[in-house]
Amino acid sequence: MTAEEKPPIHVKMKVGNVEFEIECREDQLQSAVKKILSTVAEHSMEAVVISERTAPRAETCKGVIHRLWSESWFASTRSLGEVHSEMARRGFHYDRTAVAHALIDLVKENVLTRDGRPRRYRYAQKRPPTHSRVG
Repeated sequence: MTAEEKPPIHVKMKVGNVEFEIECREDQLQSAVKKILSTVAEHSMEAVVISERTAPRAETCKGVIHRLWSESWFASTRSLGEVHSEMARRGFHYDRTAVAHALIDLVKENVLTRDGRPRRYRYAQKRPPTHSRVG
């Protein structure tokens, strides 16, 4: 049986989140796999670079609120709903209860102040952030 008479080889592969299928003669398989793997490797490196630039870093709920404070976002009084919405707008989706607890912690640490009645509290910066430069 010659190479042309043999049935083609059919291979399914998955590399990371990329799946592909190859159908070729046996003598072409190694070359085809090498080409595909080099292409997948190039694209996966691009995807890693893109995701590092665009994806928000994992941060604690309290850390995100502290960053809002450091940007003087709390220069105006804000409600729990406003804080929760701003965090979501920036890509941080925390439960409202977690946001409320983090706000209370920052009030106890004298970073924020709270005025109003229960369920209607307004939060504001108690002290302005200090923007010191290092080096």
